[in-house]
Amino acid sequence: MICGSDAGESVFKYRSSRYLTRFFQDCGTDFIHLGESRHPWVMDKLREILREPQPNPATPGATFARVVQVLMQQLDAQNEEASRPGALKQLNVVLATQGFEAFYSNDDQQCYLRHLATNTVATPGANPHRPFTPDEIKRRDILLDFLSGASEDEVTESLLLPLFRRLGFQRITAAGHKDKALEYGKDIWMKFALPTLHMLYFGVQVKKEKLDAAADSVSNVSTIYNQVNMMLGHEIFDSETSKRGLVDHAFIISCGEITKAARNWIGERLDISKRSQIMFMDRNDIVNLCVVNGISAPAKESDELRALDDSIPF
Repeated sequence: MICGSDAGESVFKYRSSRYLTRFFQDCGTDFIHLGESRHPWVMDKLREILREPQPNPATPGATFARVVQVLMQQLDAQNEEASRPGALKQLNVVLATQGFEAFYSNDDQQCYLRHLATNTVATPGANPHRPFTPDEIKRRDILLDFLSGASEDEVTESLLLPLFRRLGFQRITAAGHKDKALEYGKDIWMKFALPTLHMLYFGVQVKKEKLDAAADSVSNVSTIYNQVNMMLGHEIFDSETSKRGLVDHAFIISCGEITKAARNWIGERLDISKRSQIMFMDRNDIVNLCVVNGISAPAKESDELRALDDSIPF
C-alpha cells in the first residue's frame, strides 16, 4: 500500500524512490531510499518502526500510527471518493489480523488506529513535552486566547470532551452546570479500559479561575477540597455494566494556573489513600495536550486557525 501501484485501478498512489523518502520523512523518520528494491526496503523499515517501544499492548508506537495517518491522507485519494472507502477496506483487512481497525475522525478527517478489544485509540506523536512546530505554536496561542474568554461549560464541551475521547477514555459524561444537584462534586465522569480489560473510573472538576491557597484568592482551594471529597465518596452508576462503582481517580482542571501552594494545601488535608487519587491539569497542560492531539478551538474563535489550515498542503 505504501509503495502503491501504477495500475490504473489502484486506490493507492504509486511512490517512486524520491516519494518513498518523502513519505517516511513525513512520518517523522530519517529513512532515505537509495534505489533499493522498493517492496523489501519498505518492509524492512516498517519492521524497524514496529520494534519501537509501545505504551501498552493495545497501543502501537506513535511512529507506526503516524505511518497509517500519512498513508491515508484524504488528499491522496485516487479512483475513489475522498473518504477513501476502498483504501480503508484494504487497510483494515490487514489490521484486523492484529486486532486493530483504522477509521477517520469526524473532528479532523485524519485516520487513526483503534484496538478492537479495548477501543483504545492510538494518537501519533502525542507527546505534550516535545518541541512544537511554528504552526503548532500558532494553534497553541489560539487555544490560550479561547481559554481566556471561555466559560467552564464551553471549555468542557469544546476542548475537554473531544480531548478525553481522543486519549481513549470511554463513556464520557458531562454533568454541566444546569443541574448542580446531580453533579456531586464532578463536572465530568468517564472510564478507561486497562489492557487487562479492567475499568478505572475518573471524575473531573473544572474551574475557570486560577487555583490558589491564598486567603484572598478569587477561587479559594478549600472549595475544591470539599468538591474532591464529595467526588471520591459518591458512587457512579455505569449503565453499560448496570453496576455502581466509586471514582478511582479525580482530575482537578483549571483554565488558569494551579499554584504549588494550592496543590500542597489539598495534599496536606487528604489522607494518603485519597492523595494518590488526585491529579492536576492547569492551562498549559490542557493546551499542550490539545495541540499534540489535534484538538482545535471552536470555529467561531479560530478564524486565524482556519486560515492556517487552508495554507497547509496536507
